[in-house]
Amino acid sequence: MTTLTSSRPAPVPPPAAADAQAEQGAAMHELVRQLFPICRSITGDGVRQTLAILGAYLPELQVHEVPTGTPVLDWHVPREWNIRDGYIKNERGERVVDFRYHNLHVLGYSVPVHGWFTLEEMKPHLHSLPEQPTLIPYRTSYYTETWGFCLSQHQLSALKEPRYEVCIDSSLTEGALTYGELLLPGELAEEVLISCHICHPSLANDNLSAVAVAVFLARHLAQGGHRYSYRFVFAPGTIGAITWLSKNAEAVARIRHGLVLSLLGREGAFTYKKSRRATADVDRALALALREAAVPHHIIDFIPYGYDERQYCSPGFNLPVGCLSRTPYAQFPEYHTSADNLDLVRPGVLADSLLLVQEALAVLDANRRYQNRCPYGEPALGRRGLYGSVGGVAAQPNGQLALLWVLNLSDGQHSLLDIAERAGLPFAQIQRAVQVLIAHDLLDVLPN
Repeated sequence: MTTLTSSRPAPVPPPAAADAQAEQGAAMHELVRQLFPICRSITGDGVRQTLAILGAYLPELQVHEVPTGTPVLDWHVPREWNIRDGYIKNERGERVVDFRYHNLHVLGYSVPVHGWFTLEEMKPHLHSLPEQPTLIPYRTSYYTETWGFCLSQHQLSALKEPRYEVCIDSSLTEGALTYGELLLPGELAEEVLISCHICHPSLANDNLSAVAVAVFLARHLAQGGHRYSYRFVFAPGTIGAITWLSKNAEAVARIRHGLVLSLLGREGAFTYKKSRRATADVDRALALALREAAVPHHIIDFIPYGYDERQYCSPGFNLPVGCLSRTPYAQFPEYHTSADNLDLVRPGVLADSLLLVQEALAVLDANRRYQNRCPYGEPALGRRGLYGSVGGVAAQPNGQLALLWVLNLSDGQHSLLDIAERAGLPFAQIQRAVQVLIAHDLLDVLPN
């Protein structure tokens, strides 16, 4: 694992840019607020309602439904789950646990149940966090038919009566798995995949923060001017990515870079998990963007556990897809609890996360190979007005050094990303050098 904490301050944006960034952060937080109350799962009306809201931001978003029982790789699309109500009542008819108060209170995918149970009969179906006694945990049972409630340890300790009325008004029926997809065509048919999961109920950081970043990233890219085509997938975790991979062989073959977004709204250092390939261009572009942003960050190797990068990076696909988050899953105390709420996600953090992703993708989009048209010895930069008029200076300014690095490594084999990494210069400075050299007929751009 690489851990970097920059000693130099992060660049301060000009006032107009800072105002625009703050406004965008507030707009992303508003989207999180709209989505937060919805009870989502891996299937069901909560997913559809979520995608309907995203569609208002992204009018070209396509919604796909894959029927229950459809084979998808080594899996099958599960039955569809929906819930209307759930509670535990005492003998006075008072709701002591109430789904209407917080939708984490019902174990995800609980089968319907209604009846009277003794406290001892209920206890195997009750889930709490003794070490965090005021919080409600998030728990699911997608592929084992059972029922249950999640409640704070304080609530559990307060259950003293001999029996309680239990009701979970849910359904588990033939239906469909629903996911959203958006393609933004570019100059090239080759694609960059952006993926995030949309299956968690009322958890703001996990993963509504990343959904908001992805939506506003798509809105930014929809303005055009990009070489690659960009494909956004908003799908339930694991089974959603597996379903998309199963149904989109042609699109899969066009993916050249990819990024899974998660946990991008809570303060904390960025964490980038490399793709399975470890040295893919997306891995290098994220490392470069993090370095140039001068923010605390960690770069970790791929492991086959986490979010949907593990599906995209499974050995049969081995796609160049990494995962960007801030504090990783299970490493912050609010993870999968009722404390992952709207207060945990900060507008400024959302805006910073979006900006970093935009900068990393800009590197990928601009990364080209060039051919030096004067490769035998250095070209006479001085007579072109590209070199300092006074010789003997111990060190050349970075602008001139960038010109020399670009000329030296533009041999048809090295990309701009190669040059920026080797030169240790900002990618934008390397880009500017390229434009200057092209204007003076010293470089040819090579086919993609």
